[in-house]
Amino acid sequence: MNWEQANRNLEERRQKALLGGGQSKIDKQHAGGKLTARERLELLFDQGSFVETDAFIESRIDDFDLDKRRVPGDGVVTGYGYVDGRLVFAASEDFTVIGGTLGEYHSMKICRLQDMAMEMKAPLVCINDSGGARIEEGISSLSGYAGMFLRHTKASGVIPQIAVILGPCSGGACYAPAICDFIFMVRETSKMFITGPNVVKTVINEETTVEELGGAQVHARKSGVSHFTYDTEGECLMGVRKLLNYLPSNFEEKAPVIRPEEKKALAKNVNKVLEHVGQLGRRIHSGKKGTENPCAGLEEIVPDNSRRSYDVKEVIACVADRNSFFEVQQEFAPNAVVGFARMEGETVGFVANQPAVMGGSLDYHASDKIARFIRFCDCFGLPILTLVDVPAFLPGTAQEHSGIIRHGAKVLYAYSEATVPKISLIMRKAYGGAYIAMNSREMGADYVYAWPIAEIAVMGAEGAVNIAFKRKIKSASDPEAMRAQCIREYEERFLNPYVAAARGFVDEVIKPEETREKLLCALKAFRGKKEEDPKKKHGNIPL
Repeated sequence: MNWEQANRNLEERRQKALLGGGQSKIDKQHAGGKLTARERLELLFDQGSFVETDAFIESRIDDFDLDKRRVPGDGVVTGYGYVDGRLVFAASEDFTVIGGTLGEYHSMKICRLQDMAMEMKAPLVCINDSGGARIEEGISSLSGYAGMFLRHTKASGVIPQIAVILGPCSGGACYAPAICDFIFMVRETSKMFITGPNVVKTVINEETTVEELGGAQVHARKSGVSHFTYDTEGECLMGVRKLLNYLPSNFEEKAPVIRPEEKKALAKNVNKVLEHVGQLGRRIHSGKKGTENPCAGLEEIVPDNSRRSYDVKEVIACVADRNSFFEVQQEFAPNAVVGFARMEGETVGFVANQPAVMGGSLDYHASDKIARFIRFCDCFGLPILTLVDVPAFLPGTAQEHSGIIRHGAKVLYAYSEATVPKISLIMRKAYGGAYIAMNSREMGADYVYAWPIAEIAVMGAEGAVNIAFKRKIKSASDPEAMRAQCIREYEERFLNPYVAAARGFVDEVIKPEETREKLLCALKAFRGKKEEDPKKKHGNIPL
């Protein structure tokens, strides 16, 4: 074979690999409103930066006519490239090749990529669009999943791992995304479930649909399995790019510092990409930079009457850099708010109670949500700011029977274990065990601020006087008047931040308008914090 023939042969092989399952299957993928595996990678990475690995790998199995369906690449495109100039590794399953099913060499490609990501200490993105294990390859496909699960677990806390569900993901395949740090899904496209509707019907005689069983909305609102949900694949992949900009490449590095003017340039680049995908995505706005004190209006946002609700996201918007808050698990356990934001360009993790939902009380779902987010921030050296306005752990038989004790303990454990800078602001209520759990001083907070209206106590005034002054009220000539007097006295003596400040549980009482400035001071002060845990293999979090 001469040079001309060899080069022509190579080009033919490349074209065959690029076509995956063939043009007809690509057309079917598009008709279903889905991009192909390669189109997704083109959106994810900076233009022209993706380098494919193992493009010519093929299955070696000939049984069940697999030899007639054999395609170079074996149903998954793997490689590396750059996202806003930073190295990222990615695997994208190709549904046009044997339904994207995972066989021996399909999994081997992904495992090789995982090993490369760990060696280079760079983030890993896995795009799932697969019919599951390739039945024709038997135990080899199951073994392939095991190798992936092991590597995901070993990489946990070392590099960020992101799973993107852009089609079906069923059976054991679900556990690879579940071990990752974040899961992205698209409405009406993404599906995740351990057993499908037909098996459910056969085994327990329950009628259900694929969407009801494991659609994007189910996992966003009910199960809490997913973290981000979008309407289109284009928006979803832009969301992955956005998240990566908040995260360090590995646990030893710092997250990128992005000033507001740089954020505007990033949004411009994203819009350029989205213009190529039409209705699969929409424009992203960068916002405008202001010069006024962003915290000047906090007193109007947060009522001084602790019985009135407000949206804590408005507080975060005032405290963080303009338009920088990126919420995680927005639809799940909305009584708690967690997410990433920037403070003078640096990434910070925000944890907050949400008084607009359930009064901001902690239930078992919110406890899981908060604890997992804290542990991620601690893994990758991201400071944690906690905004406290919590009346209690939610009472009732439903909560107790669902394990609120065990789930609530996760919050205590996560805050206590975290060694990153931990700063708290008590805005209004901070009662009982929930006060302790939300990064109180004795739980390891590095610095605690409180607003002048903060109420820090075992419980609210009305509940407290019913217990502490029960006899006094009952024996009074006018019990209601006495009860009101006792409430006033209790509020004056105990429901203010100065009692806690006098005991050293609050470091500083500040005005709302000073909030951003004070939080920035604390972040700068504790930036170089070094804390060593006692020597041990690892703790035993109450899972």
